[in-house]
Amino acid sequence: MSQNQSKKSSHNGLVKEYPADPEVVPGAARRRFSEAEKRRILEEADACTEPGEIGALLRREGIYSSYLADWRREREKGQLQGLRSQQRGRPRNEQATEVSKLRQENERLKAQLAQAELIITAQKKLSQALEQTLMPNKEQPS
Repeated sequence: MSQNQSKKSSHNGLVKEYPADPEVVPGAARRRFSEAEKRRILEEADACTEPGEIGALLRREGIYSSYLADWRREREKGQLQGLRSQQRGRPRNEQATEVSKLRQENERLKAQLAQAELIITAQKKLSQALEQTLMPNKEQPS
């Protein structure tokens, strides 16, 4: 039943309508296993000798057999990780990050230089204008 529908119940021929439940159910959070949990589950799985024991372990822990395969592969490579943070996406290249920062700084400095040149040009023009207004007064014969 969707959230927009209302619940109906009939009792003794009377139909009662109840408003839809406004509560929003949060999405399921991905389960994360610590390194210790992974190691414990792998040790238990490795200790299983009877048929069906691994299946019972998987049901009890609420995991898939593919988890065991992935964790075993990680253990063999020495990469079994639990709570260590892993960044998703492409790995950051420190050199590319530095180049990006330097480009931004270069753009900022170019903008400051253009502003300084504009101010200097304005000061030159003001100085020239003041000289022109003062020069005719000095050159006039008395």
